[in-house]
Amino acid sequence: MKRIVALVGMCGSGKSIVNDYFKALGYTSVYFGGITMDELQKRGLEVTPSNEKMVREGLRKQYGPGAFAILNLPKIEAVLANGNVIIDGLYSWSEYKILKEKFGDDLVVISVYAPPKIRYERLSSRPVRPIASDEAKQRDYAEIENIEKGGPIAMADYTLLNDKDLDSLKEQLKALQKNIP
Repeated sequence: MKRIVALVGMCGSGKSIVNDYFKALGYTSVYFGGITMDELQKRGLEVTPSNEKMVREGLRKQYGPGAFAILNLPKIEAVLANGNVIIDGLYSWSEYKILKEKFGDDLVVISVYAPPKIRYERLSSRPVRPIASDEAKQRDYAEIENIEKGGPIAMADYTLLNDKDLDSLKEQLKALQKNIP
């Protein structure tokens, strides 16, 4: 049976680490945020938090709140034809509902959680696209209020608590792996 695993969590929670773990297991990654990056490049815009927000929200206005699921469905289906899929960055309640309706029980949602203080520290010190704490907080509020990001976090099949070191997260992943064939 082919499996679709979708990762949800606030920015800086550790979704990319979990994504890399599943890729090492042979899953092919579909990065929902790639749509934003592609659109920024297409428009010749610099990658900044404000430009990313503008593009994300613009795509949702154009395609509806399920925009990233809708725009990524062809890619997900193409990858699924050849193997398992890991979706990096499920964002909204609408996207969750679209994917759940399309894939049913073949979709497993994993929430990656870390407290805001820890996430903001990680985000401000990351080597690629660092985000200042105040910008990260603004992004959190926008994602919770404007795209209902809390819904898929609340409905996740599994939750990983990423508030310690990398070894702790990997131990949780090893335990979780037994539950996802």
